[in-house]
Amino acid sequence: MNTAQNTGIIFYQNLGKLFYAIAASDKVVRKSEYDSLRKIVKAEWEKVDDIEDEFGVDASFQIEIVFDWLDHEELSAEECFTQFETFFKEYKSQFTDKLKELIWTTANTIAAAFSGMNKSELMMLGRLKLIFEK
Repeated sequence: MNTAQNTGIIFYQNLGKLFYAIAASDKVVRKSEYDSLRKIVKAEWEKVDDIEDEFGVDASFQIEIVFDWLDHEELSAEECFTQFETFFKEYKSQFTDKLKELIWTTANTIAAAFSGMNKSELMMLGRLKLIFEK
């Protein structure tokens, strides 16, 4: 696995952390949030690049794998968000406007998946917007 491929996989893993943080911000990850994530990964994230993991699977599925694992382990939404933020700051130049827009759309889709957005999700989305604007 080359460096670019490894960085791509880590990128998708950190997106899984971010999207989990959005879904878990209210302490409950619902089936509709999982379903929304799976749908948007299949429809949008698979098209982003041609990076594959060591098993030959599109690296974008790392988003779902990490999301599932974090929910199973019941990690803190705050900790996951902070890890994404750290990754974003370190690799900021690789986050194009188009990528940020897709991340924003995905985060909003997940937040709205279960009877609209609640206060916790809105606050997390606000923090994401601030990170992207810096």
